[in-house]
Order: sequence, then structure tokens, then C-alpha cells
Amino acid sequence: MDPINTFDSFQISVNDISSQLAPDYMPRHVAIIMDGNGRWAAQRGLQRIAGHQEGLRALQDVLEILHELNVPYVTIYAFSQENWNRPKLEIQLLMNLLERYLQEERALFLKRRVRFRPIGRLHQLPPSVHGLVSEVAEETRHFTDRVLSVALSYGGRAEIIDAMRRMAVEVEMGSLSPSDIDEPLFEQYLSTHGLPDPDLLIRTSGENRISNFLPWQIAYTELYFTKTLWPEFRRTETLHALVDYQKRERRYGRVTQTVSS
Repeated sequence: MDPINTFDSFQISVNDISSQLAPDYMPRHVAIIMDGNGRWAAQRGLQRIAGHQEGLRALQDVLEILHELNVPYVTIYAFSQENWNRPKLEIQLLMNLLERYLQEERALFLKRRVRFRPIGRLHQLPPSVHGLVSEVAEETRHFTDRVLSVALSYGGRAEIIDAMRRMAVEVEMGSLSPSDIDEPLFEQYLSTHGLPDPDLLIRTSGENRISNFLPWQIAYTELYFTKTLWPEFRRTETLHALVDYQKRERRYGRVTQTVSS
């Protein structure tokens, strides 16, 4: 089956879609690249921040349906290393939006026992944002059944470089031998350590690339690309992505039947 599939025209009801889902074959970990907020706003003659605000509401809708379907791990690409190149005013508005989201949702995290886990070069965040992010992460760090990882000031290559630097320091100190380094050990130095790799990666807005998001972790992840802009990606679109995922055959390099010689 083609590893890239899209649903951009929805003709059946949410109930019809839901009936196609197999509860025992849900992905454990869904990663999301939330793209298209600016284009959504531009199409409506609105400022870009309006697209980000609507995108936040879409995120709340998607997290709700994933919670209802008992998907325990979700990782979202909220702010990349490259996003620091955006206009200063837009960055400030995005940081304000992040603060507002955390202030509004931290009680829900505690109620639902969801761990908020920020990943990325968090020291680059403004002090007030960094402080709030750290507070909510600390408040929820003891939860293990559900984890919402939020990539902030994140870049996949930077994550790998940071992991290599930490390993190099330990090699230099003599506490780590180069001969001990393998994939399982390396993964312990990544910001996602302890989490299963994503089963499904969703990217919206018609871009068919991963944009430096979790390049190590998504080696065997199923990819789902859709032309739907993120602010319009809601319950129906989420269900379509999950139905499409359940149609995939995940072989991890194996074959499903014996090949005759």
C-alpha cells in the first residue's frame, strides 16, 4: 500500500467513520505537524495570529478525540528552531498563545493524569514562557499512562547533535566507552527517551515532508499527509487518519509470507 495517503473530501458521517475503527489496533503514539495556520488566515483576510488561535482550537479538538480513543502518547510540533526566524511580533504572539494554553489546560492535565513533556532547546524560550513550561512539566512529571510531548524550539538534527555532545562528554570523562554505543543506548540521550517511537505521523496543509521533526524516531512510522489546513483538521479528519493507519501493513523490513526460492 502507498505509504502516503490522503482524505480531502469527506462524504460520510462521523459515526460511519468511527464504525470502521478497530479499538484493538489504535496507534499507541501519534505525532503531528500542525501546518497551515498562516494560509488559513490569509485565505480569510485575517492576520496570521488568527490562524494560530484557530489552530489552537483544532489542537484541543484533536487531543480530545485521541483521549476518547485511548491513544496514550501524542507529540506535537509546536515551535521549531527555524521558527525563530519569523517576525519578532509573530514570535511574541505565539509565545503569549502558548502561555495562555498552558494556563488554561494545566488543570485538565492534572485531572486526566496527563504528563506534559516539553522537548527541544527550552533554554531559548523567553524566561516567562520557560518558567511556565517548566512548572507544568514538573507538576505532571509523575504521570506515566498518558504523555503529551510538545516540541518547542525543536529541531531533529539539533536533538541528535545535543545527544552526541552529551555522549562525547561521558566518553571524555571515561564513564562511557565508544564500543558500548548502540541504538538503544543512543535513544536514552534523546529528548523522547522512554517513549515508544510514533506509530503514525500526521502532517496537514499539503506539504509532504517531515521538516526536521523526529527524524530518528520516525524511521518506521506510518506517514499521513493531507491537504487540509491545520485549523480545519478536526474530529472527522482525525478519524480518517486513524482509519487509514489501520489499513496499513507494518512489516518493519519483514515479509508477511514465505517467498519461494
